[in-house]
Amino acid sequence: IGRPQSGYDQFIEWAEDVPWLSQRRALVWLSRLLTLLTTGLLIAQIAGFPAFPALIAVVAINLVVSYTTGLRANADLDRIAARQNVFSAYAGIFDLIARQPFNSAEMQRIQHVLGSGENTAGGQLRRLARLMPLVEIRRSMFFFIVQALTLWSFHVLWLLEKWQQQAGQEVRGWLDALGESEALIALATLRFDQPDWVFPAAAQDGTARLSARKMAHPLLPSDAAVGNDVEVGPAGTFLFVTGSNMSGKSTLLRAIGVNSVLAQMGGPVSAAEMQLPPVLVASSMRVQDSLDQGVSYFMAELRRLKAIVDRADQTEARKTRPLLYLLDEILQGTNTSERRVAARQVILHLLHSGAIGAVSTHDLTLADAPDLAVASVPVHLTESFTDGPDGPAMDFDYTLRPGIATSTNALKLMALVGLPLDTDDITGD
Repeated sequence: IGRPQSGYDQFIEWAEDVPWLSQRRALVWLSRLLTLLTTGLLIAQIAGFPAFPALIAVVAINLVVSYTTGLRANADLDRIAARQNVFSAYAGIFDLIARQPFNSAEMQRIQHVLGSGENTAGGQLRRLARLMPLVEIRRSMFFFIVQALTLWSFHVLWLLEKWQQQAGQEVRGWLDALGESEALIALATLRFDQPDWVFPAAAQDGTARLSARKMAHPLLPSDAAVGNDVEVGPAGTFLFVTGSNMSGKSTLLRAIGVNSVLAQMGGPVSAAEMQLPPVLVASSMRVQDSLDQGVSYFMAELRRLKAIVDRADQTEARKTRPLLYLLDEILQGTNTSERRVAARQVILHLLHSGAIGAVSTHDLTLADAPDLAVASVPVHLTESFTDGPDGPAMDFDYTLRPGIATSTNALKLMALVGLPLDTDDITGD
């Protein structure tokens, strides 16, 4: 979930709102007449006529108006100014999109949303940007005097509401169109940068199964990425990924997740071939505790798993696209015996809900229970050790193999990094 963008929300809220000042014509004319009267009395006083008492009285009326009904005018100006620094930049982006000779029907639709002729999104935002310096005068240390003499906020808000009445209802559509165009351009750029990637195919038989050939993590360089043949599903089964430390279990799960998201965005995927049905991706990876919220690592993971289980139940009840879950090192925040029992219960629930997914773990016995054994599809990644001039070294080929992992490397890694290790503890002597 992205961070809330309160500035945009405030501006769009104002743009779509009913104009406040323009609906109060008496207040509009009062502000104009008071400004003219103040200006006339000030000129008369400068010219030598005794207008000072009347000038003070009118200025006092201006201040009363400013600090009563004028507070609403300032509140609206604050809502407008919340994102004023992007108006000119957005105008340029809208103009750039409007000028392109797109062949894509979707991009042509976006161009249509952004308008044509004089009433374009770019033109309207430039017009709004030209008005914003009038709003910024409020930041001046002398603005109190300006407001007292001219009721400045009312006049500026009246000008802005003229813009609001003409273009305000279009703003949300313009920003949505900009977001869509950015997403489409990003996908087109990805395709241009990765010509060897393929577009996935939608599963035709209605089976909840993801299959891919030579699938790799999209963020790894092509010369370093190792592609693997992967199959997740059908419903009632799960991919059970084991392997030693640093062997690539988490990267494999992330490759499945990222490529599934890219596929459903309409983008290419890092694979030689990929087929999947529409799925809803949910993962429990890189869970973090929270000191300020008083949430331990284990509790944070429980909350994440609860959200995944609830989502699986919802998709089953509504008969919508199935859930694709990715659970990395599930429930490692507690002791081994309780973790094994809890993890099995979670996986069984997901299996019964019709979800498909993959689970990675160091616990090689997690799927030993009969009800999980028949549903698991075990695969593993491993390492090799070599003796070089600098001593023993560990190498990983990141290649997926069938079956449960046959090796562990935690103690060997300790020795490689130079941590003290009692060999008697290893041998049991």
